[in-house]
Amino acid sequence: MMKKLLLLFQMSIALCSAGVLAQNAGSILLKNATVIDGTGSAPRTQTDILITGGLITAIQKGIKTDGAREIDLSGKTVMPSLICAHAHVGTLKGTTSSADNYTRENLLRHLKKYEDYGVTAVLAMGTDRPMIFNGLIDSTQAGLLPGARLYSAGYGFNTPDPNPGSWMNLLLRPNTPEEVPAMMEKLAAVKPTVVKIWVDDHGGNAQKMKPEIYQAIIREAHKRNIRVAAHLFYVEDARKLTEAGIDIIAHSIRDKEVDQDLLTKMKQKNVTYIPTLSLDEYQFVYAGNPDWINDAFFKASLEPGVFEMITDKAYGEKIRNSPDYQRNMAAFKTAMVNLKKIHDAGIKVALGTDSGAFPVRTQGFTEHLEMELMVKAGLTPAQAITISTRNAAAALYIDQEKGTLERGKKADLLILSANPFDDIRNTRKIESVWKEGKEVSKGPVKN
Repeated sequence: MMKKLLLLFQMSIALCSAGVLAQNAGSILLKNATVIDGTGSAPRTQTDILITGGLITAIQKGIKTDGAREIDLSGKTVMPSLICAHAHVGTLKGTTSSADNYTRENLLRHLKKYEDYGVTAVLAMGTDRPMIFNGLIDSTQAGLLPGARLYSAGYGFNTPDPNPGSWMNLLLRPNTPEEVPAMMEKLAAVKPTVVKIWVDDHGGNAQKMKPEIYQAIIREAHKRNIRVAAHLFYVEDARKLTEAGIDIIAHSIRDKEVDQDLLTKMKQKNVTYIPTLSLDEYQFVYAGNPDWINDAFFKASLEPGVFEMITDKAYGEKIRNSPDYQRNMAAFKTAMVNLKKIHDAGIKVALGTDSGAFPVRTQGFTEHLEMELMVKAGLTPAQAITISTRNAAAALYIDQEKGTLERGKKADLLILSANPFDDIRNTRKIESVWKEGKEVSKGPVKN
């Protein structure tokens, strides 16, 4: 029996080396594509991808099959679908962001929008509501529902000065470290991907979370093998949080340039950095006329009424006259510098945008804008793509099966009409979006 099995194995190896892979009629062969695999490697030209049962079963030149459906992708580029490790879903509707909008229908609509833009997994950072934890989130992750797969930080931790009317009214708000364990136990029951904490003072408009509180949160989360992600702004908060064991910095450090001491500590502690550059640009960009304002790819991502709101002259004047206008522009410039320094230091950077929190942080388009801003900050298109695929998957702990185009992984991919290694904006030239080996969208607009 063993000899027979060995003979069959040797025959299969011989067939593979000859470029012949016998497959059943349910397989799909994508032929002659330029393939960007998400690992940072150079694109491979004239390459085939064999998909069977939703998985990539081979990726090489000259694959031959028995009965697979063949699709010629000559002149096209294939890359992994995007993953957003900092987003919000469910609360956005029209020009409002409200807990009242958080319905199953609205949430699934948002997940479908992300999918249309080639984003097939999102991590909602701490503003979710009980409705999703009764099977919906598991169903999205299993691919049983249309749209992006949803991952959640559940109910985040904030300071004890709540706004009762806020859509963040389910946040956990300890007054003392002693209150943290019971709150963490409640949160752990919904199995969050990470724990989200809000630490900064929102431009001086709120109190900061006390170190003894966030230290207790990090300690209790780590007892349960849950990582912690911090909303922050200031370099000194980043330093103290890194020393306390934070796992993810979920926004850019924007008040000062990072120093070598912090870079060394972040690398030693294996901190993941999510820059959300687009959030900072949105804070001031509508005071002017961004070059993408009339692009169909951008406009298709907007909720009803938002385009009219952001192009209204009075809206731009309000931004320019805001006391925070100059601060926000300076913060954006600092964020760009810090991203390059942090990436060059070998610290893992992952795609995240804070899209979906407010109407101007539009879902789908923003993830592509974020990659463009990474390149403007000095990264290469290859680096921006790896950050937005493999690294973001690692931030969600799903990189064993998603995030790169490699044998044995889910066939989650984008087919593009142009190569983003030539111009990062080419990620917007979506011809189709695939999830687990099935075409699920033709993109938000027809190219």
